[in-house]
Amino acid sequence: MKIRILIALSLSLIAGPLAAQTVTPVIPVGAAVQQQMMAPQAPSAPDTRPLALDARQLSLGGALKTPELWQAYKAAFITESGRVVDTGNGLVSHSEGQGYGMLLAIAANDRATFDRLWGWTRANLMVRDDQLLAWRWDPTRRPAIADINDASDGDILVAWALTEASEFWGDVALKVAARRIAVEVGRKLVVYKTKFGALLLPAVSGFAAEDRQDGPVVNLSYWVFPAFARLPLVAPEIDWRGIVQSGLDALKASHFGVGGLPTEWVSLRNGVARPADGFPAQFGYNAIRIPLYLAWAGIGERVHYDPFAKWAKDFGGRAVVDISSGREASGFGESGYQAIGALALCVTDGKPLDRGALVAHGPENYYPATLRILVNLAAQMRFPSCLR
Repeated sequence: MKIRILIALSLSLIAGPLAAQTVTPVIPVGAAVQQQMMAPQAPSAPDTRPLALDARQLSLGGALKTPELWQAYKAAFITESGRVVDTGNGLVSHSEGQGYGMLLAIAANDRATFDRLWGWTRANLMVRDDQLLAWRWDPTRRPAIADINDASDGDILVAWALTEASEFWGDVALKVAARRIAVEVGRKLVVYKTKFGALLLPAVSGFAAEDRQDGPVVNLSYWVFPAFARLPLVAPEIDWRGIVQSGLDALKASHFGVGGLPTEWVSLRNGVARPADGFPAQFGYNAIRIPLYLAWAGIGERVHYDPFAKWAKDFGGRAVVDISSGREASGFGESGYQAIGALALCVTDGKPLDRGALVAHGPENYYPATLRILVNLAAQMRFPSCLR
């Protein structure tokens, strides 16, 4: 579902949901507060139960077994022209949303809708001087793209969707398009010589060590883990395995505060993880996707999942959490967000997914509705036992 604060860069950049709620600049976290967030917590008896993970490489094509969810989603958020509309964010569209829509169309075996989605994406977002996508399209502006920067999660989602589509429908042209984007991700968005290994930057501009005093800064929800198992089909020369490992290692190092949750934006300067300067020290609308991507890929250890399971137990999967205090900073509001916490508890505790978390109980905006249907898809692919 999904900001750029370089001095020369607009603070509005974020390839993710509810941007207005996630980009408000704040005074950098003080040293004392940062020490509190990074201080080791009193050890507790570790949970040594094995996780029932399935990391087999699976094809996405036709994987969605609940076509009614796709039909409802398509009717609510996808225009006839193939634009995915973010109804909770000023009716804009972004590379993330187009990527999610394309992936869901493949999972639903809906080639006609996929073609419309890809056609709109290619015509309206692939306007940079490279093979990456402009991150945001605003129908109220002229030109509709005010910020030409990209967002790596959107680039990856679209490249992954094209890869899956080329495999499922046997379309060589889609494979060529997927390769062009995937190679550009490896060339422009991955920093290879860091203490964490191959780090994924959030965008071409604004987050590298040369761009910020606390750089590199990353967004751990931009590691779309299930994509990295499939992108070698089109770009085998890129170190996707190394990118996966750097994400897992960075997440393990980013357990802040009492709850051990990551912040939305994390500085990894000199190989040390801390909340990035200039952003709210919160777990929120971006980071909520991390357990979804882990589970969808069938990877990780308890140390990766347990903070999210604790968040689900403590807050019911409903809260944006202030990392410095461990308390609720605000609520997510719509019930679709709770599906993420339910999935985390399925992975860690084997708890069946509450059917109420999997079905909307009224009108929902784009982002929570997207999270809900993606949780359904991930569970159908990797955790069918949790759907009983």
